[in-house]
Formats: sequence, C-alpha cells, structure tokens
Amino acid sequence: MNYYFFLLRQQPGFFLWLRRFSGLSETVFTFNSARAILKAMKIIIFLLKPLSFLPALLMMYIIFSFSAQTGEVSGELSYKISYQIVETKNELLNTNKSYDELAYEAEEIHYYVRKAAHMTEYCLLAIAVSFPLYVYRIRGLALFLLAGIVCVGFACLDEYHQSFVAGRTSAYTDVGFDSLGALIGIILVQLFCWSTLHNPNASRKSRRKKRRRRSR
Repeated sequence: MNYYFFLLRQQPGFFLWLRRFSGLSETVFTFNSARAILKAMKIIIFLLKPLSFLPALLMMYIIFSFSAQTGEVSGELSYKISYQIVETKNELLNTNKSYDELAYEAEEIHYYVRKAAHMTEYCLLAIAVSFPLYVYRIRGLALFLLAGIVCVGFACLDEYHQSFVAGRTSAYTDVGFDSLGALIGIILVQLFCWSTLHNPNASRKSRRKKRRRRSR
C-alpha cells in the first residue's frame, strides 16, 4: 500500500486522469482501484514483451535474403560498394584517378568490404537479440552465452544454407567474422545497458531524491 501511496505522491496528475477517464468518484477511486490498474498495465507489458524479438527475426530474414543471392549477384553488390568507397575517397581527396585505377583499388578492398559486411550484419543481429534478453532479465555471462549461441548457431546454419546457392560456398572463416561481429554487438549492449540502466552513481542519486521526498 505504501508503494501505491508513493506513486500517487509522485504522479498525482496521472491518477487524476485515470479517475476521470474511468468515471468513478473520488471516494470510489481508491488505492485498490489504482492497484488493479497497475496490475493490468503489468499484464499488458508482459504480453507485449515477446514482440521485442521482432527486430532479431527481421535481421535474420535480411541475412538469409543476402545469403540466398547467387555468387554473381552478391559479388556485384559488394563490388559496387567497394567502388563507391574508393570513388568517394577520390572525390574528397581530389586525387583525380582514372576509372582503371579506381577499379583496381576497389578490387583490392573488395575482400575486406565483404568481411566487414559479415561483421556488421551479425553485430546488428547480436544487438537485436541481446536487448530482448535484457528485457527478460538475462544479464552478464548468461546474456553473453545465450546471445552468442543464438548468433553463432545462426551463422553456422547460414553458411550451410549458402552451400546450396549457385556460386556460393560455406567457409569457416566467415563464421569466425560473424562471431566477431556478434561479440562486438553483445559488448555494446552490455556497456549501454550498464551505463544507462545500472549506473551506480545514478541509482544512488535517485535513492537520495526519493528519501528526501518521503521525508517532506
């Protein structure tokens, strides 16, 4: 009961709006009504939690779509990106290189662009997987292991899928690059959540503010 009284003190306008919206009189709209509404909100949040995995499923679909491209289509796409990089560099530095020189440079960085794409895909996948796990209170080493197993397992399945696509082959090195990208993504999520949600200094300040408000 003290918890709901504290909520009333902190957010009186919110509960006043709830009372008016429900059409109840002030005497009827008691702490029990507020408790029932908060429980209903918790149930709604619980039901919406599984939707937090939708970005991860979408990212898996995107990765699967890229892997379904033939070797020729995939190679042309990554080469265009490589050429765009060297062309942008040429314009920014004003080196005035010819088309053949730019094409040669694009070929040189083509391999690295493809591997960077692998890492980027799985970094985003790891972020999309880690945040929902964090929502379900899976933290620390458990999050590392579970998110890592999901991402690396999907990378292995994806490489196996590529072995059936024309002009594509499966490679253990690609799984390694995928795993490295996933590791970076998991670490980023851990650092972000720790700094924003579990900052010791911030939690101490919030506790002090609550104590001051209660003592008034």
